[in-house]
Amino acid sequence: MLKRIQRSVEFIKSKINFEPEVGIILGSGLGNLVKEIIIQKTIPYKEIQDFPISTVEGHEGNLIFGTLSGRNIIAMQGRFHYYEGHSMDDVTLPVRVMKQLGIKLLIVSNASGGMNPDFKIGDIMLIKDHINLMPNPLIGKNEKSLGERFPDMSEAYDRRILNEARTIAKELNIKVHEGVYAGVTGPTFETPSEYRYFRIIGADAVGMSTVPEVIVARHMKLPVFALSVITDLGIANQVETVSHQEVLEAAANTQPKMTAIIKQLLTKKDIF
Repeated sequence: MLKRIQRSVEFIKSKINFEPEVGIILGSGLGNLVKEIIIQKTIPYKEIQDFPISTVEGHEGNLIFGTLSGRNIIAMQGRFHYYEGHSMDDVTLPVRVMKQLGIKLLIVSNASGGMNPDFKIGDIMLIKDHINLMPNPLIGKNEKSLGERFPDMSEAYDRRILNEARTIAKELNIKVHEGVYAGVTGPTFETPSEYRYFRIIGADAVGMSTVPEVIVARHMKLPVFALSVITDLGIANQVETVSHQEVLEAAANTQPKMTAIIKQLLTKKDIF
């Protein structure tokens, strides 16, 4: 793992002289945030040694370097998923690489199914905690140079940043919820009984990403802020058939609100 990380870091540094502050992972249908970035360099994943390739529609597969709200950022225009057949090392490699490149904050977005009866399609949920129902990405030999064997997860999502985002949403008159995200392997969408189960165990939304990335970030003591766009519902008596295309469309419709929150958050001088 260490050699893979180093090779990727060295390749990226050979292509651009850049000191990033923030890493942003853009989920399904949310890649258009890059239009707000003053781009300095775009590197396709396929050019980066040791990087996997994203195969999911709505994930362009580029690493974007530039500025957003005056901050130097790296944006992942598309992520990797366990259900694509990638190992957890593959899924989380970009987070490891971005940390070694110097980021001090990780921002993660995703499209998810909502089980909370207060949710509607198009709502934004600020993630305050998660339930991991995937293989843990830290299983296996621990690399002490990356983090400790048993990392604390009592504050997986930075409370101070979460409070700041809540205030920003209120100032922008954007309705947001806060909730718990359940991470599952996919690639099937959930059955009605699965939705009920996730709700019973304490989740407000469910999706097929994010949690491995967050675990690895916290393993490296990297603060995390994450938000979900609710693109379909799994509420009792409201479960309907859903397609990936409908998920992309719902996410795209809500993207401007998500972008506004992130842009404003990055203007805060003491955010990290």
